[in-house]
Amino acid sequence: MRRLGDVLIACALLCFTLPLLLLTAVAIKCGSPGPIFERQERVGAAGRRFKLLTFRTAVHDPERVGPIWAREVTRIGHFLRYTRIDALPQLINVLRGDISLIETGAEPSPFFD
Repeated sequence: MRRLGDVLIACALLCFTLPLLLLTAVAIKCGSPGPIFERQERVGAAGRRFKLLTFRTAVHDPERVGPIWAREVTRIGHFLRYTRIDALPQLINVLRGDISLIETGAEPSPFFD
């Protein structure tokens, strides 16, 4: 049931936000050279590795090696981070089964104590 809920919610959110996603992709591409998405390697359940997908908010500089947070943020990137639009592509990771929107209930949520 949890997986079905994840898929239904992710599909609904992707359909609802599709115009915003397309507008964001165009703004990123016009704002600075480089890819539209960033792929960050993460470790999930049982040590399984996957690539987390987000919109690129920092200047793309392949010669500069360093952490993502230390890179110069683009003009559009400030807005994307502030509004959390940069995280919307993670819904694709939900559809792939890499991450979940619905918690398992194994641990109590700190928000509902």
